[in-house]
Amino acid sequence: MELCKDTFMKMNDGQRIPVVGFGTYAPDTVPKSKCEEAVKVAIEVGYCHIDGAYLYENEEEVGRAIREKIADGTVKREDIFYTGKLWSTFNAPEMVQSALEKSLKSLQFDYIDLYIIHTPLSLKPGDDLYPVDGNGKLIFDNVDLCATWEAMEACKDAGLVKSIGVSNFNRRQLEMILNKPGLKYKPVCNQVECHPYLNQRKLLEFCKSKNIVLVAFSALGSHRDARWVDQSTPLLLEDPVLNALAKKYNRSPALVAMRYQLQRGVVVLAKSFTRKHIEDNFKVFDFQLAEEDMKAIDSLNQNLRYDP
Repeated sequence: MELCKDTFMKMNDGQRIPVVGFGTYAPDTVPKSKCEEAVKVAIEVGYCHIDGAYLYENEEEVGRAIREKIADGTVKREDIFYTGKLWSTFNAPEMVQSALEKSLKSLQFDYIDLYIIHTPLSLKPGDDLYPVDGNGKLIFDNVDLCATWEAMEACKDAGLVKSIGVSNFNRRQLEMILNKPGLKYKPVCNQVECHPYLNQRKLLEFCKSKNIVLVAFSALGSHRDARWVDQSTPLLLEDPVLNALAKKYNRSPALVAMRYQLQRGVVVLAKSFTRKHIEDNFKVFDFQLAEEDMKAIDSLNQNLRYDP
């Protein structure tokens, strides 16, 4: 498949997802205004797929950035593909629609293009994003994800979302939804951590066999939060193989890592807060990795996670 900035992948519900997306997660150290500015830059550069989440606590700023670019004529609403996520404290089926409506209100959108269950883990409902007990341990909730999925289906039927999917699901959890009696809509995607050190080959094969798009977050392995990640783990973008290929193709190691995903049929998310990096990451369409170089990157897999 010839890849260009206008390349989409058709999902199992007939909707189309742009193959490169702009991620909006930012650590607390990054001001929300910086995220808002970055989204505007991304749209100016040509990104039309914006990946957000309730958990990121910046939907208001992201929505404002998108609406501003619509207002100034850069894009139309139908040109933008926005992904939102149902956070784990709202997995109880009776809370799904109100959680979605909260996001819609923050974004000031009439609908979300893709809404996904953020994680298969359910946390105690309430105002805390990470509810903990007296010992600082997370308080989980016992929720039937099949019931959560039915509530997601109802949101699609209500016209609040165009497509529904999941995130951070393993094969067993995906099969649980796919084999659910009375399933109305299959998940269109599964968004997971995926990069050359964690290439998710088996999960990708399974998703392809079920016509589910795999979406890669942490595709550059650059999210190294000291709370979750051992700081002595190797830096993906310093990998000698990626750097040798970067020299060969006269591209950055980041672009090589992103291009690898696109050629495997994976939708890839990239995030940055500087114009130069945002522009550079979008230059992933003007070169192609040779078959032997794809195999060399495949061989880097070591099931290493940078995300909790």
